[in-house]
Amino acid sequence: MKLRNLLLGLGLGCAIIFPACKDIIEVEPEYQKAGSPGGFFSLDDHEFALTGAYALFRAPGYYGIGMYNAGTWAALPDMMADDLVQTKEDFGNWAAQTNWTYATDEANIEIAWVAAYAVIAQANLTLRNIEQYSATNAKRVNRIKGQALAIRGMAHFDLLRFWGESYDRNSTANGVPYKTTVNVEDLPTRLTVKETYDNIFRDLTAADTLLGDVDRTINAPTNRAYIDQIAARALLARLNLYVEDFEAAESYASQVIAALDLADRDAFAAIWKDNYPADKEVIWKVTFSPGEGQAGTGIHIGSANLNLFRPARHLEDMFNKANDIRYAAYFGGREAGASAAVYPGNTAPGSSSRRIVTKYLGRGEALDNLVDWKVLRTGEMYLIRAEARARQGGAKLNTALTDLQTLRAARIKGFAPTVSIGQQALLDAIALERRKELFAEGHRWFDLKRTIRTVSRADVENAAASETLVPAAREWTWPIPQGEIDVNRNIAQTEGYK
Repeated sequence: MKLRNLLLGLGLGCAIIFPACKDIIEVEPEYQKAGSPGGFFSLDDHEFALTGAYALFRAPGYYGIGMYNAGTWAALPDMMADDLVQTKEDFGNWAAQTNWTYATDEANIEIAWVAAYAVIAQANLTLRNIEQYSATNAKRVNRIKGQALAIRGMAHFDLLRFWGESYDRNSTANGVPYKTTVNVEDLPTRLTVKETYDNIFRDLTAADTLLGDVDRTINAPTNRAYIDQIAARALLARLNLYVEDFEAAESYASQVIAALDLADRDAFAAIWKDNYPADKEVIWKVTFSPGEGQAGTGIHIGSANLNLFRPARHLEDMFNKANDIRYAAYFGGREAGASAAVYPGNTAPGSSSRRIVTKYLGRGEALDNLVDWKVLRTGEMYLIRAEARARQGGAKLNTALTDLQTLRAARIKGFAPTVSIGQQALLDAIALERRKELFAEGHRWFDLKRTIRTVSRADVENAAASETLVPAAREWTWPIPQGEIDVNRNIAQTEGYK
């Protein structure tokens, strides 16, 4: 049954969150309680609702993998770009997205739309009337409210990245509806891109302030499963890079780096096995436990012994294969026809082995695809700061180069730094390093979109795969799902779709 037949609409939030949350996390929250002005009786209820918001990040359509959805903000952006290659073993479940043939009735796009607005609705439910407790428990309110605002701002930013018709900070093109209530009768219109950004900045900036004055530490050093002030600032660094406020992007990235530095080479590989050291590298992750879904299925061989998307050969060739710790951590091989229980390790590209992405293979020695999804890492912050400094030019070119070389030295044994480099060459080097460092972490499609570049697939295995997407193509922006158009008379379709 098509999702739109379930009366999608942005107002669905409260209607579907409860059962969705129950499926994803083993809790049975009551989201509305009679007799309380806010629907809740206490701050404990608001805190419980916040837990539900985090749980919904694991849903198929956000970071989780479903039978027909590749994790919209997980691996899918790399599948849609040029660093993951659709193999002949793929069933074509995500072909409409990866080959840019989607239309308004594409089910996977509908699933993604619903998943993001479900998170937003749960954040709004957490926020509703929470201020009534500020007089007696202000710091706890700050902690709960700050996280909910950060979640709401981030989810709208993620929607804008796929559905925004422009990334320009002041664009009057179509952005996305910005939901701030749980009113099921509210059928909002699309804001402009500028108005959408205004709301995202408002929420994330407020979250940063609130999370600086809380009642207790939000994250344990070894389990950064919640958004704290460091994570809020990391989101602001990413957001400001997109809108090209390079001074702000540099400032926020610097604050994050000062609080949480890079993992060294010895510790880096352990990140992808969920066994990393305290206070290193991982800023915020979405945790996955058995029965709660998997974030990386589809981009490597899992229990079904299928390799649906493999790493592109030209991407592997960009790495120093002998000395770059990322190469061994990200890539591997499996002999053709080998059992899913057999993992023979790295083999050379072009051999008889199937090349696979090992980044999300499993914890420890497990091969079950079950690992936490790392949403924010310090490696990204170094690259944001390097790009922001390089784009400002002048004296900041040297500090941008230092950032790039610091990251490379942390990843590559025996790395020899460059003395100096011109601005464009430096920007090209940073873009290359983003491609390598953030491989299969959900950035490549958006990086190409925000820098107005062409997707050009030099490595294509499936004859039906599309190979080139130029910057002017309508497919850089997703259509509003037909189900939303059907139930929301106020919403406009994306330009170029009917």
